[in-house]
Amino acid sequence: MQALPWLHPERVAKLLGALERRILIIDGAMGTMIQRHRLQEEDYRGERFVGGFDSQHEHGPGCEHDLKGNNDLLLLSRPDVIAGIHTAYLEAGADLLETNTFNATSVSQADYHLEHLVYELNKAGARVARQCCDAIEATTPDKPRFVIGVLGPTSRTASISPDVNDPGFRNTSFDELRGTYREAIEGLIDGGADTLMVETIFDTLNAKAALFAIEEVFDARGGRLPVMISGTITDASGRTLSGQTAEAFYASVSHSQPLSVGFNCALGATDMRPHVETLAHISNGYVSAHPNAGLPNAFGEYDETPEEMATTLKEFAQSGLLNLVGGCCGTSPDHIRAIAEAVAGLPPRALPLPATRAA
Repeated sequence: MQALPWLHPERVAKLLGALERRILIIDGAMGTMIQRHRLQEEDYRGERFVGGFDSQHEHGPGCEHDLKGNNDLLLLSRPDVIAGIHTAYLEAGADLLETNTFNATSVSQADYHLEHLVYELNKAGARVARQCCDAIEATTPDKPRFVIGVLGPTSRTASISPDVNDPGFRNTSFDELRGTYREAIEGLIDGGADTLMVETIFDTLNAKAALFAIEEVFDARGGRLPVMISGTITDASGRTLSGQTAEAFYASVSHSQPLSVGFNCALGATDMRPHVETLAHISNGYVSAHPNAGLPNAFGEYDETPEEMATTLKEFAQSGLLNLVGGCCGTSPDHIRAIAEAVAGLPPRALPLPATRAA
């Protein structure tokens, strides 16, 4: 695995150098910010998907069904909206942008019959984020910005049955997930991602399929990017949906020698703390956390203010738990600005085994 060179050695050197010096800031929620634009069906269709078909694919599938809600599609129909959100996070202090590709897999795009767009969506997602990072970095060359190519969990689970009456049933497989992830990975790399992040992992078998596909692509290309992994603890049980504790989750994915392992989503910062602390004690690499803005209220909204969230995450940093920190559902540039200010000047968590930090 380590025999492969970095695909972008200069970028990786800058990233590793930044991680050694300070706590890096990941951006916040994309969906939350898209909702603020109150986009309609015509926004999602743009000019390309008007009339019930994809005008750039002569023999492509029809698009007569609703496309509203397919936020990844905005990369093609309203890239200005996505670029504006990216830029707002960068201006708020983000060091790393997550691509708007959370659902850019064939499994998830099948809900809209747009599986043929997977590679294009991922390439566009990385390209838009890359352009935003480069524009901001040009004004502050001493502070590089990085693109995280996001690989979401998909809407299916390889290790849990969706049918309570048939525990042995699966609506996807390792090989199916491996294939759809590989297509997405190719697009993210070609679009200019600096790292790849397998995130919001609720089923570790899904994540293993993504990690396997990542290694296949790296082998085929003869080079690699740093890989980041972020799971999600789904409730007060302290376990992922597939039943793993933080320790078990780390043991399941550490073989891939990731740049970082962390948790995001599902919980607010306060409830996430013990699980991040566990990772901080056992991880040989860097540790990340990008929690929700508290737990959703009765209306599905998030009430934790930027100041409240920043105060909680500052304590994480003061306790030596963090290398990377940001926000997930319900967070905004205001949250990221407050978090960045709260952890500024605080030392990053020290690696227990420095020899593994370039893994």
